Amino acid sequence: MFLENTVNHKEQFGWIEVICGSMFSGKTEELIRRLKRAKFARQKVEIFKPTVDVRYDDEMVVSHDDNEIRSTPVPAAANIPILADGCDVVGIDEAQFFDDEIVRVCNDLANKGIRVIVAGLDMDFKGNPFGPMPYLMATAEYVTKVHAICTKTGNLAQYSYRKAKSDDLVLLGEVDEYEPLSRAAYYKSMLRDKVRQMKVKDAEEIQTKEKKPDA
Repeated sequence: MFLENTVNHKEQFGWIEVICGSMFSGKTEELIRRLKRAKFARQKVEIFKPTVDVRYDDEMVVSHDDNEIRSTPVPAAANIPILADGCDVVGIDEAQFFDDEIVRVCNDLANKGIRVIVAGLDMDFKGNPFGPMPYLMATAEYVTKVHAICTKTGNLAQYSYRKAKSDDLVLLGEVDEYEPLSRAAYYKSMLRDKVRQMKVKDAEEIQTKEKKPDA
């Protein structure tokens, strides 16, 4: 269980909090909740997100439940330190889309006494660690893993299964492109996809052989 700490201006160092999980698990919702609490306490807060994330709004960080908070889109992690100067709390959403520099940036901010709250997908659609997220989780003081509900089994879901036919690592989407699945449901879905691809390849090979003229 995560217990929120408070900013101690007598302490030289801050800390890093990571909120991770699958699609539709409430990562951004939890990020917004913590940032709004800090704002209510009159702490100076800045929120950043990658410019690639324009699903809901160009500037707002918006959760799937339509909860939102104003943010600053940045093209790269290196832009954050200057814009975060003088802050008590820095929030970063969709951290998996940032370059590896985000790890150094977050640690530098924490070393300057800033509370850094990061939210992002811990795994990509193939079930592999996503971008800089494992390194952020390793260096953070607090890691909160949230879960969605599996659309197939009703159990806790930790995988983001991609329904869209694309192999691009970065593919922004919602319920039409992704669904949260448990380990068992994700494994079965991925296996079914592999079998389907094998059948398609076999059919293509048969058609190619049939079209070849006799020697």
